[in-house]
Amino acid sequence: VQLVESGGGLVQPGGSLRLSCAASGFTFSRYIMSWYRQAPGKERELVAAITSAGGITNYADSVKGRYTMSRDNAKNTEYLQMNSLKPEDTAVYYCKVRFNGMNYWGKGTLVTVSS
Repeated sequence: VQLVESGGGLVQPGGSLRLSCAASGFTFSRYIMSWYRQAPGKERELVAAITSAGGITNYADSVKGRYTMSRDNAKNTEYLQMNSLKPEDTAVYYCKVRFNGMNYWGKGTLVTVSS
């Protein structure tokens, strides 16, 4: 199983970024996928999750209305569109899949929201 995040960077408050997570090593279309983030000095937290077919998404209260998670099963890729970014959104963002009873994580992509 391999998960590779991309799309992070430095953005000003109010700006937008789109993260991607390319998956391989398992049948992507069969699994719930999720995004987590970990800010400096804080625990990793769930940001969003999406069902295998993409019909249902759930979001942390802190990002509802600003973030949109989606997936393209033909490309084995999930996305996180982040709008109206705030300084408190600064964190390393990870994608995760639970496969055969184990959690697999990517290495993360850093998002920094600062003026």
